[in-house]
Amino acid sequence: MKILMTGAGAPGGPGIIKAIKYDSSIDLHVCDANPQASGRFLSPDTFHLVPHSSDDNFISRVIDICLQNNINYIFPLVTSELPKFSLHKKLFITNGIYPIVSSISDLNIANDKGKLYQHLIDNGIAVPDFRVVSCLDEFISAIHHLNYPNSPVVMKPCIGNGSRGVRVINENINHFDLLFNYKPSSLVANLNDLISAMSNQKLPKLVVSEFLPGPELTIDSIVKGGCVLDLLIRRRSTINSGISVSGTFIINNDVEKYICDIVKTLPGLEGPIGFQVKQSSSGEYRLLECNPRIQGTSVSALGLGVNLPLRSIYNAAGEKSVPLVQRDGVSFCRYYSEVFYDTSLFN
Repeated sequence: MKILMTGAGAPGGPGIIKAIKYDSSIDLHVCDANPQASGRFLSPDTFHLVPHSSDDNFISRVIDICLQNNINYIFPLVTSELPKFSLHKKLFITNGIYPIVSSISDLNIANDKGKLYQHLIDNGIAVPDFRVVSCLDEFISAIHHLNYPNSPVVMKPCIGNGSRGVRVINENINHFDLLFNYKPSSLVANLNDLISAMSNQKLPKLVVSEFLPGPELTIDSIVKGGCVLDLLIRRRSTINSGISVSGTFIINNDVEKYICDIVKTLPGLEGPIGFQVKQSSSGEYRLLECNPRIQGTSVSALGLGVNLPLRSIYNAAGEKSVPLVQRDGVSFCRYYSEVFYDTSLFN
């Protein structure tokens, strides 16, 4: 197979490149909009520069790369690219190229936290108590509806990008403690801070929801036609800028059933799909978000002997994978690694 992996410079890009290269029979090509993307130097002979997904020439450039290099499958890592690939999926298939991407209708739900929560409620699946707001007055009304200031409340953009715009609103924060004992990237804020920042500004649509105080879990799954083919659950022990940097694989049958019930309502989801859940004050795990693509930390499953990027590709190619055996009992810790290159390449 010949694969084009997008997002070579994404945080999880280098790890996923290494995981795919476990199969030496795969001819892996990678691309990114950044000429100095870290993944470029892990696959220097098969790197391709592409425009940003917002560029009108993005799709035509990707198709040209695929045709020139006889690419069979596209493996996207960048959330903003997913709708583009989904909308043009028939065009790619007509040219003998298969993008591993979900249907546009289910992508539009999965990528929008407000639409996703409402969709799940309509299908009888529990989610955190929430409100969707689009102005400051609605925002203030929503947080008070959720028992603020007696309880913390969470705000997130409906269509997010990493942890941008995410805050835990807590009136009981100790500003001295926050200043000297937390990094500047802390997600905690109080209402006055937010009102000051948001006043007289046009707000994106936000989900304002109850705060879930318990442990947070990430689920890596591979799905097709409303069925979960593979599923791994990992506890998020340490998080840096929204990315898991340490954790432990566990088995939780209730969470597994919860995710399978969610997937059944979105039969257009296809390929590697990530989920994040957190435990509520009453002890049940509830959905935080869905990431309808491969997640960067999915490569930590190599510690279980499970190569999720390759299993995703094999599934798209119609090959049956051996059922997962070990799904718990391994912890992981991620660390930084470097690539070195000659700067004259970019002069």
